[in-house]
Amino acid sequence: MANIEDGLPFTREALRAFRSEPTDEATALNAFARRAALQYQNDFITPRLLAGLWRGIEFALLMGLGLLIFTLYVGSSSHLWLSYLLLSVLGAAAGVVAIGLVDGYDLAILKGSLLQLWRVALAWAGTLSLLTAALFFLFNDGAHSRVWLGTWFVAGLATLALGRFVLRAKIRRWARNGRMERRAVVVGGGQGAETLIRGLEGQQDSDIRICGIFDDRDDSRSPPLVAGYPKLGNIRELVEFARLARIDMLIVTLPLSAEQRLLSMLKHLWVLPLDIRLSAHSAQLRFRPRTYSYVGDIPLIDVFDQPLADWDRVGKRLFDVVFASLALVALAPLMLGTALAIKLDSRGPVLFRQKRHGFNNQIVEIYKFRSLFHEMSDPLARQIVTRNDKRVTPVGRFIRRTSIDELPQLFNVLRGELSLVGPRPHAVHAISSCNETFVQIVDGYFGRHKVKPGITGWAQIKGWRGEIDRPDKLEKRFEHDLYYIENWSLLLDLYILVMTPLSLLKSESAY
Repeated sequence: MANIEDGLPFTREALRAFRSEPTDEATALNAFARRAALQYQNDFITPRLLAGLWRGIEFALLMGLGLLIFTLYVGSSSHLWLSYLLLSVLGAAAGVVAIGLVDGYDLAILKGSLLQLWRVALAWAGTLSLLTAALFFLFNDGAHSRVWLGTWFVAGLATLALGRFVLRAKIRRWARNGRMERRAVVVGGGQGAETLIRGLEGQQDSDIRICGIFDDRDDSRSPPLVAGYPKLGNIRELVEFARLARIDMLIVTLPLSAEQRLLSMLKHLWVLPLDIRLSAHSAQLRFRPRTYSYVGDIPLIDVFDQPLADWDRVGKRLFDVVFASLALVALAPLMLGTALAIKLDSRGPVLFRQKRHGFNNQIVEIYKFRSLFHEMSDPLARQIVTRNDKRVTPVGRFIRRTSIDELPQLFNVLRGELSLVGPRPHAVHAISSCNETFVQIVDGYFGRHKVKPGITGWAQIKGWRGEIDRPDKLEKRFEHDLYYIENWSLLLDLYILVMTPLSLLKSESAY
């Protein structure tokens, strides 16, 4: 069962089998589970994201203090202004790095006793001591003010202490109202779940909040209440729960010896954009250290990682906002001309709205330039557009082939419903030319919704766009979408954006 060589709890063949059966049938939540899910719909701040933000804030504060003291004491007219600017930037950056080296950005330190400030004081003092020594050996001319350095040290230390005092109060308040935590659902009940929960509760600095338990077994084999936490439903209901609530981790407590049951369960869960971990608290098998992650002293085996978590998500969102805004400005004349052409070509609205599957299988309404005659519009996509389709207007035929009809989706990007790059969103009730739904053609189809859908994507620049008249075309799209999700980077997004106009020259299947 275990692949010790690779450090995984299952063989790679078994992992690939997650996609071997349908897993995406919608299951209604029971009333109790729905009420619980609604309690966890507010956003929350992960420790990793908070630590990164606080690093940036402290860097800005320290750099700003250095420049302010220089301006007030030395004077901005000094011929050494560039040197002081560089010293302020480098000193602040080195200070933040030094604080990180003494674990000053760990959540336990940020929310702990103020006595922990000795770490920050030591790191900041060490930074400016090294900076002073460097100035002495590099210049040895006394040109740089020692008063400036001393004042910067005292003011910086006071600012760091005050900022962390305020942050500590904020973290404690966020912890009380559920904003500062990692939300987890336990999969599998009984003794294994109770052991895990008791272990997590025994961790003094644990930021895990258990949101409920899901198990396919009935109450006689899996009690309805484990360690004070209720069983909310079965595994299919868990998929719906995870699409309604904002959680970021699933912890499976089944023993590794129950491979078939684990695989059957994970076939339903891998489509979710969440970290999936196996509890290794009582596992007899041992794997390589890189296989594990820890919550305090509790070992967990990493099975799937949430794509685009924390700073990756922030970076992609900034990328989308910046480039979508620039595109809207640059393409405004083209979009206005297209709107006018559509209005003159046929009666009806300029824009067409359609409900499509978005991130985590949520429903979003996307905008497109109307390309079909208004009286023949098909908002439910019950009939796919084919070659020489009589429903397509003359202008529509051109804008569909060149993908100009997709440009209004830039507004969806700014609203946060789409990304510039990602798997293309398909209509909720879309079917192929073979009259099959996409879920019927590709098992595990909704696994492509683990990231936000995009206006363009890896599949599109590789030629897999347009009519789906054969099942293998959708399968190829699906494979390319999964490749994109597993290999995402900002450079890949940029490459796809650059290659998109070139790929439009090869649009045999787009009409």
